[in-house]
Amino acid sequence: MGEVVAIGRGGLRVGRQGFGGAPLGGLFASVERDDAVAALDEAWAQGIRYFDTAPHYGAGLSERRVGAYLADKPRTEWVLSTKVGRVLETVSPEHADNEGFVGESATRRIFDFSRDGIRRSLDASLERLGVDKVDIVYLHDPDDHWEQAINQGWPALAQLRAEGIVTSVGAGMNSSEMLTRFVQETDMDVILLAGRYTLLDQGALDGLLPVCLETTTSIVVGGVFNSGVLAKPSADSWYDYGPVPPAVLDRAQRLDAVCARYGIPLPAAALQFPLAHPAVKTIVVGYRSAAEVAENAAWARLPIPAALWDDLRQEGLLRADAPTPVSVS
Repeated sequence: MGEVVAIGRGGLRVGRQGFGGAPLGGLFASVERDDAVAALDEAWAQGIRYFDTAPHYGAGLSERRVGAYLADKPRTEWVLSTKVGRVLETVSPEHADNEGFVGESATRRIFDFSRDGIRRSLDASLERLGVDKVDIVYLHDPDDHWEQAINQGWPALAQLRAEGIVTSVGAGMNSSEMLTRFVQETDMDVILLAGRYTLLDQGALDGLLPVCLETTTSIVVGGVFNSGVLAKPSADSWYDYGPVPPAVLDRAQRLDAVCARYGIPLPAAALQFPLAHPAVKTIVVGYRSAAEVAENAAWARLPIPAALWDDLRQEGLLRADAPTPVSVS
């Protein structure tokens, strides 16, 4: 299984890489059931024991697939997280919103961070997952709902934690600024930061990461490939859920060129980079096939020369204050 670390303050422990469930819900492209099971099988074989999902991912499809897979695995061996803040409503096809997920049932997502909305969202997730509790629950994308999320959603989560219904609670989103506010104004014990501590974006070093160190708040980093451009930088790559802008593509290609000088695939550097920061406990990577899981597992173990990180700094592609992995000389 590799290195195992504590996450949150409730005794949970995870490996340094988790399984992100968004692709299993059909993000960007549908995934057949057999391919989903094969990806989960390979993840389990590689020692991955942390699985992250959400109602948003395929209107519950990801939760159903992850829950069905874990049903026959020993409960003490895995950690499961899901998210609240979107309540799913079955609607006629003309009123559906797929939010980038392909092949989902006709569903409308309703943002609801009220106490009742949090409870209804979690109850529905527990039913889809087929479990009586989850380990971690995140407020999901409260970007435009700060007041309700902080005044109602957060107290509801804190109560669920106090009641033992969940072990750890936090928020998951792309905005490092709002996550910093959550960490400063609550006692969240784990947060999921997506796409904002990567080789392309190290802005979280200015606020969130230091605050999390001070408060002993664990960070899970998602979106290490920024939707794909750091996996394969090309004009048709995705960047943060949309087409890649030319300036971002140029930067990704420059990162790729430095890695190529050392014979290191860019995705290997992208996977390993966030884990060097002491506040980051694990990363979650989305998978849609067993081959992707196996390939990433190999990249995660690949020794990277220390000189590569030095070159990235010298070329202005990596901040001087960004910790980098202990690498071979």
